[in-house]
Amino acid sequence: MKSIFWRLVMLAGFAVLATALFLPSTPFSNRLPAFWANSIPKIVLGLDLQGGMHLVLSVDQDKAIETHTQRLVSSVEDELKKKNIPYGSVSRSGTDGLSIAYPDDKTRQEIARVVADEFGAFDSPSTVEGKLLFRISEKEVKRLKEWALSQALETIRNRIDKFGVSEPVIQKQGDREIVIQLPGLKDPERAIQLIGKTAVLEFRLVDDSTDPYKALSVGPPPDSEILYQSRHIKETGKVEKIPFLIKKEVLLTGDSLSDARVAFDSQYNEPYVSLTFDSNGARLFERLTSQNVGKRLAIVLDGNVHSAPSIREAIAGGRAQITGSFTYDEATDLAIVLRAGALPAPVNIEQNVTVGPTLGADSIKAGVHAAILGGILVLVFMFVYYKVSGIIADFAIFLNIVMLLGAMAWLNTTLTLPGIAGIILTIGMGVDSNVLIFERIKEELRSGRTPRSAINAGYDHAWWTIVDSHVTTLITAAVLFQFGSGPVKGFAVSLSIGIMINLFTSLVGTKVAFDVQNDKMRVKSLSI
Repeated sequence: MKSIFWRLVMLAGFAVLATALFLPSTPFSNRLPAFWANSIPKIVLGLDLQGGMHLVLSVDQDKAIETHTQRLVSSVEDELKKKNIPYGSVSRSGTDGLSIAYPDDKTRQEIARVVADEFGAFDSPSTVEGKLLFRISEKEVKRLKEWALSQALETIRNRIDKFGVSEPVIQKQGDREIVIQLPGLKDPERAIQLIGKTAVLEFRLVDDSTDPYKALSVGPPPDSEILYQSRHIKETGKVEKIPFLIKKEVLLTGDSLSDARVAFDSQYNEPYVSLTFDSNGARLFERLTSQNVGKRLAIVLDGNVHSAPSIREAIAGGRAQITGSFTYDEATDLAIVLRAGALPAPVNIEQNVTVGPTLGADSIKAGVHAAILGGILVLVFMFVYYKVSGIIADFAIFLNIVMLLGAMAWLNTTLTLPGIAGIILTIGMGVDSNVLIFERIKEELRSGRTPRSAINAGYDHAWWTIVDSHVTTLITAAVLFQFGSGPVKGFAVSLSIGIMINLFTSLVGTKVAFDVQNDKMRVKSLSI
């Protein structure tokens, strides 16, 4: 009797707790006290139910290799200068090649040795017309492509996390694609701009030796290039492009940033982006400003000049700012991409699908109707076929659903349309377990056992069969979760939780109901 009492208390406690966890996720949440509705996690609707955006991006891995090769050009030049080895020129050849001009055979051998010792990424060089040609090895090219994809995935994840989208799905697809699902997104265009920004921040000096408009007609000096600043004219509403002659040498990059935040100008109350460098970046920025007092320093983002202030004195403390005709959202997005880091390579949108909330509402309605209809048919069948014992099975199924929804809310899981299918399948698994138990009990009754003995024997004999079927289904669900996409994972999650709860309700919930029948009501025959 004591065992029955505590099992009843446990079942009632789990049912009340599950109901309390699930109610904030229902339309009744607005009638609940604020502390209850706001402090408990809620079931999150997936992309297929609440609408949102589905993006497939491809990473330009060849561009990542090209950028890496260009950086190697500077590194090789620095190493040759450091070792006092004469050379004619170092330049990039194609996407993954390096060309080094040498004066004589002795120098050629020294250059080849230095590159082989200090830069292990190249294959053996070939010689063409007084130049050594190096190619990045296939193994290194493969590594760079994998790195570009992984780095792009991490950078995009950081940006989206700061953007504030609930329960995003961001994962690799194939060798060069990234799949992004953003449920409930209200501003898809802004999200696309935020995700796709390369965000390469550079600090370069302005070349004041030539007028930029003159350079447009006669061409810029070899070590400079023409870049533009876009200036919004409030009076006309037009955008004016102003040319700047900018030195090609990059003195400092955004890699040295530790923080980027939106601030407001005290005079005009206009937003700007405040930059904070890390310790190494602060030293470089102070040295840069101290060595170039009186010159103009251009802040270049993705090839566009945002501002070009004059350096009046050395700037210590590692702080700078990017000003311009920003709206608050533009300044916020720029701060996000700078804080999250630059993409290692450009990304291209291969697929862009926006799921409307109407489709989501229809899906929810259809899924709920299917679940209710299926549940009612199962409950009626169990009652008609197994009589009073069928009512006990119906009680277990109801308890299973309540506890499943409560567990999903507590775990803050994402409910998808396949997830609703998983809940319906859980109902079927619960019925299957009870059918196995009831049929074994009927066999024991036909063999002449008493009701209590038949019930105990039925549960004992069906135990391992039920456990085996649930464990194998759980393994399948785990595989689906590991290798499936977003909606498939939703199915796997609801199915996994439902299976574990079903084991409890089938083997404990129904057993305690039969025990109450025998010990309290002292029935002489079972209605089964």
